[in-house]
Amino acid sequence: MTPSPLGWLGTLRLALVQAALGAVVVLTTSTMNRVMVVELALPAMLPGALVALHYAVQMLRPRLGYGSDVGGRRTPWIVGGMAVLAAGGITAAVAVAWMAADPAAGIALAVLAFVLIGLGVGACGTSLLVLLATSVAPGRRAAAATLAWVMMIVGFIVTATVAGHFLDPFSPARLVAVTSGVAVAAFAVAVLAVWNVEPRVRAAPGGQAAPERTGKPPFREAFREVWAEPLARRFTVFVFVSMLAYSAQDLILEPFAGAVFGLSPGESTRLSGVQNAGVLAGMLLVGVAGSAWASRRFGSMRLWAIGGCAASAAALFALALAGFVGPAWPLRASVFALGAANGAFAIAAIGAMMGYVSEGRAAREGVRMGVWGAAQAIAFGAGGFAGTAAVDAARWLFGSPLPAYASVFAAEAVLFLAAGALALQLGKPTAAHPRSAFARPSGGAIAGIAQR
Repeated sequence: MTPSPLGWLGTLRLALVQAALGAVVVLTTSTMNRVMVVELALPAMLPGALVALHYAVQMLRPRLGYGSDVGGRRTPWIVGGMAVLAAGGITAAVAVAWMAADPAAGIALAVLAFVLIGLGVGACGTSLLVLLATSVAPGRRAAAATLAWVMMIVGFIVTATVAGHFLDPFSPARLVAVTSGVAVAAFAVAVLAVWNVEPRVRAAPGGQAAPERTGKPPFREAFREVWAEPLARRFTVFVFVSMLAYSAQDLILEPFAGAVFGLSPGESTRLSGVQNAGVLAGMLLVGVAGSAWASRRFGSMRLWAIGGCAASAAALFALALAGFVGPAWPLRASVFALGAANGAFAIAAIGAMMGYVSEGRAAREGVRMGVWGAAQAIAFGAGGFAGTAAVDAARWLFGSPLPAYASVFAAEAVLFLAAGALALQLGKPTAAHPRSAFARPSGGAIAGIAQR
């Protein structure tokens, strides 16, 4: 096999960009969400709408990916996107602090901040995944993708733990200071991580030369070409449905911990770190189980996708019961289990995504990855907003946060079961594509790194 132009050290450097990206995102979508709902006593729909806005902006991912396809360079889009994301994160913290004194002005500034966050994540994340997919050997794409995803979860965990420590005792000024420090550090890490990696890949034997800029079709034509590919369309549907199930519980977990179990902002932020630690454990488990030495039965990505959805449903049903039991319920263990189940099904989708990015018409990798990223973003925005809106509606109906959160967690569990059923259908052979993405023994991403 031809050596990969990008070795594992280079892959690890690029994965650090994902960690930096995750460090900023976890504060804006988890901690600030909880502060608005609990400390400021604002409707849960407000942070839900803001996070939905930042996902809606990511509908531009196909266009952003197309831009890097045409230019032939991914690094400027990665660095520029990270700069916009860092600026958006700091602006969001200022906006939340401002809401305490002037809610209208703070909300207006928050709208701008979350638009910047969406643009930054879309530009940086899309080009980073394309650079990884096109710079490593085909047999290593799943491993590279998993390493990048794991590093993003590491960014979540480290930031949630460290920021949770420095946020207590809580104050708006402390929120701005902690967020600013995280954002500046994350941008510096991303710049150092990506520095001179792409030129070395281009120059290495077997490296991918930058595509010519001449003769490129307009974006609409490139998008139609990608959408006409049956494999791209089918995978887009799965990404949307599974991520809709994943995201519906994302924005209500910390407020649930504060409103029902009485956890402080720092404690609930650390609980988010426990959940992300579970996600990491689930990914590692699937990576090892899907390695070359594992049997095909236990290495099937389709089975892990279905099992992960079922386990996520079970964990959500458990959380629905937790509030009724009270403080004696093992809340941290339940949250860890939910994260592990989420990570198990997510890694199956990621491995297939990285394998598919170069399948189909050439020089459309950015558009193809952008389409899948947009589907994920739309699902996350819709799911996050729907979850928060459902909590508000249930609280109005029941007059208490306990049955409100319980009913919403139960509804999300049912949605996970529906996603598992869809994964089961996607595993069936078809005439157009006799072996589905999930049926392929694509190998253990994590274990694959250790074997090479």
